[in-house]
Amino acid sequence: MPDTIRSGWFVAQLRPHGLAQARVHLKRQGFETFSPVLLHQSQALSSKRNEERPLFPGYLFVNFDPNQSGWSSINSTRGVSRLVLNDPRRPRPLPDELIRALQNRCDPEKAYDDLAVGDRVRLVTGPFAELVTKIESLPSAERVGVLIDLMGREVRSSLPRAHVVKVTE
Repeated sequence: MPDTIRSGWFVAQLRPHGLAQARVHLKRQGFETFSPVLLHQSQALSSKRNEERPLFPGYLFVNFDPNQSGWSSINSTRGVSRLVLNDPRRPRPLPDELIRALQNRCDPEKAYDDLAVGDRVRLVTGPFAELVTKIESLPSAERVGVLIDLMGREVRSSLPRAHVVKVTE
C-alpha cells in the first residue's frame, strides 16, 4: 500500500532579504506561511527595545497539500529561492509536532505559557549552560528569575526566557 502524502508544512529557502516579499506573494497565491521569530532585547545607548529576529534566517515554512496542483509555483514566487525537498515527486511534510512546538514557542501570545514559579529549568546558553535550576520568579513576559548555586551559595539571576527550557521528568 503506498504512503499517503498529506497537507503539511514544508521549508522554502529565501532569496536575500526576500522574507517580506515571499510572505506577500505566497499569501496572494493562497498559501499559509510561518516564519518563527524570537524577541531579542537590544540596548542602544540609554534605551532598551525589543526586536523580532528570525529563528531560521533565510527560510520560511509554507503549508500546502502536495496532492493538489499548483504547489510547484512556490519555487517561482518572488522572494523564494526554492522549496527544500528530498524528493520533488513525493514531498514529505515536516512533523506536525515540530511546527506546533515552534508556533507555541515563538508566538508572543503563547510563548512560555508552560513556565511557572517552582518549575525546574535547564539553562541553554551562557556560562552556566546545561545547569538545572528552579524558577524563583517571572518578573516580566521576557524574563525568568532563577536561583543559581555558586559554591554553596544561592545567587539570584534574571535571564531572558529564551535562555531556559523546562525540564520534564
